[in-house]
Formats: sequence, structure tokens, C-alpha cells
Amino acid sequence: MPVSPRAARFLVLGVVFLCAACGLVYELELVALASYLIGDSVTQASVVLSTMVFAMGVGSLLAKRLRTQAAVGFGMLEAGLAAVGGSSALVLYASFAWFGGARYVLVAFSLAIGVLIGAEIPLLMTLIQRIGREVPGAAVAAVAAGGPAGSPVSPASTVSPDGGSHEGYGSDGSDGSDGGDASGDVADLFAADYVGALVGGLLFPFFLLPMLGQLTGALLTGAVNTAAGGSLVLWLFRRELTRRNRWLLIGVNVAVLTSLATATVLVDDFERAARRAVYGDRVRVAVQTDAQEVVITGSVSGPMDFFLDGRLRVSSRDEYRYHEALVHPAMRGKHARVLILGGGDGMAAREVLRYPDVRTVTLVELDPGVVELARTDPALVALNGGVHQDPRLHVVNADAFGWLRSAPLGDLPYDVVISDLPDPGITAATKLYSQEFYGLAADVLAPGGRMVVHAGPIGARPHVYWTVEATLRAAGLATRPYRATGRLSDFSAGPDRSSGNSRAPRDWGLILAAVTRPGLGIAPDAPHLRSLTVPVLLEGARSAESARIGGAGPSTLIHPRYGQ
Repeated sequence: MPVSPRAARFLVLGVVFLCAACGLVYELELVALASYLIGDSVTQASVVLSTMVFAMGVGSLLAKRLRTQAAVGFGMLEAGLAAVGGSSALVLYASFAWFGGARYVLVAFSLAIGVLIGAEIPLLMTLIQRIGREVPGAAVAAVAAGGPAGSPVSPASTVSPDGGSHEGYGSDGSDGSDGGDASGDVADLFAADYVGALVGGLLFPFFLLPMLGQLTGALLTGAVNTAAGGSLVLWLFRRELTRRNRWLLIGVNVAVLTSLATATVLVDDFERAARRAVYGDRVRVAVQTDAQEVVITGSVSGPMDFFLDGRLRVSSRDEYRYHEALVHPAMRGKHARVLILGGGDGMAAREVLRYPDVRTVTLVELDPGVVELARTDPALVALNGGVHQDPRLHVVNADAFGWLRSAPLGDLPYDVVISDLPDPGITAATKLYSQEFYGLAADVLAPGGRMVVHAGPIGARPHVYWTVEATLRAAGLATRPYRATGRLSDFSAGPDRSSGNSRAPRDWGLILAAVTRPGLGIAPDAPHLRSLTVPVLLEGARSAESARIGGAGPSTLIHPRYGQ
């Protein structure tokens, strides 16, 4: 060894730490990107993690064939893992953008990365026990085959110089603690592995994702991975390498690093091309906020579409149909104080503030980036009428659930509560459609107050819609389901990506709720409306009731019932 055995052992454990961090970043990257592209984050996390754990077991078994050439095997393994893991986000995004699907690619990458991660520990165990042979007077440790992190490891025997096997003891009758203690090696390796996984798990959401983004973050992780593994083998174990293997490792590592570096340089061009493939050629704004990806397509003066995490949220062609149907039935009655949950784009607030007797509107929006765009982007400002300049509107950047739990008493109660939130089928929004959430919302309603909820499309996801209705009733509210039709926009990304897809939304499902059964209608002092009339509203109620399905139960925090 070019350094002392103690230093060499420390270096190996350091590489274990780095590789474990990189491996967990690959896993989280796949889960995050799959949730964004495919939807239903619970399902995607389950597919990725279960597939990877299975593949890690396969990789651990396959690693037995490499134990006789552990050094070169580990070097090649890390180069392969860096190439596969580093490029996984790019390939997954490209598959979604140009081929319209990513599920099979997701499973393939989960299997490949899992096999490569699973093969690491057995090879590292072999290498660290070879270091033990450098300790004078110590036993020569046998190769101990280890499983993936968190799985049982078989006990290892030590082998004396004369070939005799002594379970757990050195050739001098000692306990093998000077380099021959296989159980101690396993403990050290797994400790470094677990700590590395912790660091990788924290780096991904707090540094890599917000600072570098999904694509660049994965590429940088791959570069760290191949540099760590290649450096360890080419320097610390260089005397174990044949000339051919040394140059092979150098060539492979240089090729992987060059490929990752080239992809990093071109990643912005790739992302723009992929975004055009998904959203069309008219992308005008693309911003990654702390909470989500925001994309605006179209021109300042012409039609525009507003996307959040790949899902169409607002289209200038038909948004008035949705927002009129969402807001005005709830404004029939006292409406001096209004609470809007979500709706940072300002469209719902625009409709509310058209009533001159509205004194105050509190808008609770999680993402300040959306609010900033609604204040400054010319197309959004033109569409929402510059509503964020109205002194009656007060914006709170907070999670709606947490804000309701600690709502300032001076702001209570509200005559109208408008829930303008993402579809409940999106797992991140599930708690905002729970019985507990509606119970909190009901608590801030004034006597005779009304609440209206956007509950997703009835035609595309009827089970989700009627689960929302059942959840509102379980929270002690009487409901009036209705729907708004006439949707003109036919693009829907995420789980409903392609236009013309049978699951693409064609309507907006809405529910009016109050302590006593509310009546459907429009306030006598309502402003001029472009699409909503009382007959249209009542027809929407009849249409919704005709699509009612039985068996839907309420959704709670402990037992969420929503799904794609």
C-alpha cells in the first residue's frame, strides 16, 4: 500500500461514504422526476425503491464473480454506476418529452442502478480486508460476501497462512482485531454507508435540486461518483492492477467524465429542446421555484397557457369559465371577507374583487414565485387585471393547511372560503383535500358562510371527485356538487400528458359547501359574467348528479383515498 493500513482503511471508508451518498441521490432523483413526469408520487416511490432493493440483492450475488479481481471490478462498477445514474434524469426526461412515456425507462434505470449499488459492498468488503493483510502479525482475512445496505451479512472466517480455516480467529490464536475481524469490517462499512446515505438524502432536496436542478444535479453526482471510485482503485490499489487493466480503467473513467461534462455543458440546450417537445415552440417563461416548475407559453398580447409542474393550470382561452363557476356561486350571500386558498395566479381574486362591497381578501399561496410572476409578468397581469395591486388583497406565503391551524384570530371569520388548489389526485396536494383540512376550513367560516372547492374533473377522474364530496360531508358540511363545461384547452401534461387522451380533463368539477345545504345561484349584485348564468349553473348541477358513483368514502390524513 502507498500509505499505512490505517490510512488506507480510512480512504476506503471515505469512498464508501461518497458512493452511498451518490447512490441515494440517484434514487431520490428517479423518484422526484418520475413523480413530476408520471404523477402519483406514492406509486412512483414504491416502484423505484422496491425495484432497487430487489436489484441490490441481485447485484450482491453477481458481485461474487468479481471478488478475485475486486479492485478493477470496483473501479469499473463505479464508472458504470456514474454513467447510468448520472444520465438517468436526462434519459427519463427525453423519453417523456419525445416518446410520451417514461414508466418502462423508470423501471429499467431502477433495476440497473440497484444492481450496481448492490455489488458495491461485497467488493469493498474484499478490498478492506486485503488492507488487513498489510498489518504485521495479523491474520489474513477471507473474503466476506456482504448484502446490500440494511440486509444480513454472512459471518466470515479468517484463513491462516497454512490454509487452515479458523472461524473468527487469527493464525496466532488472537481474535483477529488487527485487520482480521470480519464483523468489525462489516460494521465500519455499513456505518460509512448509512452516514453517506444520510448526507446524500439531505443534499438532494436542500442543495442539488434547488441550486442545480434535477438534470445538472444528477450529472454532477455521477462525476463525483466516478472520480471517487476511480481514484481509489488507480492510486491505492494500483499494484494489484495489470498494465492492461490500469489503462482500461483510466480510459473508461476519462470517457465517463468527458460524457458527463459534455452533457452538463449542453444541459440547458437539451432542457430547452425537451421543453419545446412537451409544451410546443411558444415557451416564453420557464422558472424552477423552490416548490415547482413554472412554465408560461404564448405571447404577451396573444393566447397564453400557465403550467405548474407540467400540468395546465390556466389557459387564457377558457380560464374565465372555470373562475366564474368557482367564485360567483359562493358569493351569493354576505361576502365582505373572503379567504382564497391557493390561486396565486390572481384569477380567483380578480373575480372576487369585482364586487365593490368586498372589504378584504386574504390569499394563502405556498409558492411566492407564482405570486411574483402574477405581479410582474405582462400576460398574467393583463389576465388577472393587476389584482395584486388592489389594496384589499393581502397575500400570505404559507402552506394552506399549516396556516389554517394557526390562522390569526383578528382575521376571522370569513364569509366565503375558496379552495383553488391543484387536483387532489396529485399526492402532494392530498392533505389539502382531507377531512381534517375541511374541518379547519369550516372553523374559519362565519355563520351562514359558504365554501367552494375545486375537486378535479368529474369525467376524467370521477372517483377522486366524489371522494372529495364525501370528505366534505364527513367534515360536517352539506354539499351541492356541480360542474363547469366548455373547456377549450386540450393540453394536459403529467399523468394526462397528450392532447386527445381519453383521460385528459374536459370539465371542471366543483362543490359548494356550507353548514346547511347551500342553494345554487348567482348574487343579484354580481358583475357581468361572460359564461355563467343561473340555467347554466343548474344544468351543471344536474350533470354532476347524473355522474354520481357510490362507494366513495372520506379521505383523511391517515387514510388518503385519492389516486390517479
